[in-house]
Amino acid sequence: MTLRAPAAAAVLTATVLLGLAPQAAAAPVPQPQAATAEHRAAAAQAATAPDTLATLSRFFAREGRVSPTAAQPRIEGEAIPVNHLSPDFVAGRADASVARPEFLASQAVSSDGQRAALWTARTETGWQVVNIATGDDEFRYARLGAAKLPGGTVFREPQIDAWYVAGGGRVLPLDEDAVRAVGAGGTTLGAYRVRVAEAYGDKLPGSQYAERGAAGGFAESGGSDSRPGPVPGGLPAGAGAGALALAGAGVLLRRSRRRAAP
Repeated sequence: MTLRAPAAAAVLTATVLLGLAPQAAAAPVPQPQAATAEHRAAAAQAATAPDTLATLSRFFAREGRVSPTAAQPRIEGEAIPVNHLSPDFVAGRADASVARPEFLASQAVSSDGQRAALWTARTETGWQVVNIATGDDEFRYARLGAAKLPGGTVFREPQIDAWYVAGGGRVLPLDEDAVRAVGAGGTTLGAYRVRVAEAYGDKLPGSQYAERGAAGGFAESGGSDSRPGPVPGGLPAGAGAGALALAGAGVLLRRSRRRAAP
């Protein structure tokens, strides 16, 4: 994959510059299957909370491009639902959708133009921002998917950091990782199910792989620069290597590896 500079830098830098202490992620709970106006309002409230904006200021200032006081982060637009590959689909369960909602994403912008995605999810203690990721992948691929297949479901296969849009029995690629996985012309939904079942079927929650504690770092073989990702269904959003928390605020930070769409 082609990494977007400077997002591929080590997450340790963020740890030092932000001065945050690691903290366990909020316990995962089932996410709403539809983003209602109430859910979007809750996500907006979490994204614009003073503690969140203060954390964003430090996040945008982590490489010295702007000072924390000058960052002046703002939230643009409303939160959008983000879907990931569904473990039920991987397991071959009848009538399972190819993807399921994982979180709502809100777009944050700093005064110098940097962008980040706030991942907001429903937790045991209510709606919280559980991760901050560099760039605007969630919003860019939502636009690309709507243009490529209107009415389709845009989703991410996090194990290889690939983005697709599905609809009408087809799965179409939206980025270079997806092209490598299913070809430039995409594939049928059935063929995609066969591929992901072969890749991840023995690594679902409850498998020996997951019980060994390996579920946070699986990546398909075939490329040393593939972005590691969680096993389907095996995470609270934002958990895993490189996750940092603002003590008392429940805000996790991860400097995600991003790359441009082809």
